[in-house]
Amino acid sequence: MEQVSRRAFARILGTVAIGAPCCATAQAPKFIRRIGWLDVGTPDSPEDLLKKTEPLRALGWIEGQNLHVERRYDNGRPEALPSLAEELVRAQVELLVTFSSPATLAAKRATTTIPIIFGSAADPVGLGLVASLSQPGGNVTGFSLIASELTAKRLSILKELLPDLRRVAFLWERDNPIFRFSREQVERASRSVGIEAIFADYGRPGDIDGAVERAARGRAQALVVSNDRFSGDHAFEIFRAATRLGLPTMATDARFGDTGSLLSYSFDRTEQLKVIAEYIDRILRGAKPADLPVRQPTRFELVINLRAARALRLAVSRQLLVQATKVIE
Repeated sequence: MEQVSRRAFARILGTVAIGAPCCATAQAPKFIRRIGWLDVGTPDSPEDLLKKTEPLRALGWIEGQNLHVERRYDNGRPEALPSLAEELVRAQVELLVTFSSPATLAAKRATTTIPIIFGSAADPVGLGLVASLSQPGGNVTGFSLIASELTAKRLSILKELLPDLRRVAFLWERDNPIFRFSREQVERASRSVGIEAIFADYGRPGDIDGAVERAARGRAQALVVSNDRFSGDHAFEIFRAATRLGLPTMATDARFGDTGSLLSYSFDRTEQLKVIAEYIDRILRGAKPADLPVRQPTRFELVINLRAARALRLAVSRQLLVQATKVIE
């Protein structure tokens, strides 16, 4: 359930790699290198694309001079991902970068030889993307989100705010193919902290009120909102509906704090983007995915929205506030 938005990836190529084998001033080869980018959602704006080129400039990679990027988006149609991945393979790219589990699975089915870097995966071993985190063993590596641990931590934070919390609803995008795989993980993580998980799905804007109302009728005491394409497009509506029904919310993306979520807890995206930028550079310079261990987050962000707390008439303890990396007044 931990999908990363394409706008987050728009900053990858503007991120200076850390720990890359070549220094930032090293000269990249003069011939043009071709990489592919497979993502969900709609294409980035020209402004976002311009920002992406700033990332690898310090490493000597300049789009249009020695780097060419073939970009494919599913435009909200996940069933198109397999054919888009095959297009990129036929385009003879040297490297594929993906930023959702469905896109990564499509890329892996399309090629067993072209290196693939994934920007997020809830369980890359369980999904069959890699043999192990330390030794991927094939043509795929990237950044794992350890989703089950993050789920348990989010619920623990909710329990700190709501000591009587026993039942939590998880909102899902209906068409997300990772839903069935992730559900068992969520249930297991919830049980580990004494929470019963229930589920409500949505897929169209008109579904939002109904999904939140089903959660409330199911006696949910709080709502966890995943970072998927649909929630990203309709965050304001989701959190407005939850507040109207008196449901505290926990988001899986720190940016949802600004759109109305009471709490959000996620990995530090700066760290994630640096890892992906580093791996892009290293593979273009000759490294093999099998030799690059799947990296995991070491830094996390807790955002607390006090405006949302006031709307819900909830008091946030000082003990919880001091844990926050950001407090929205």
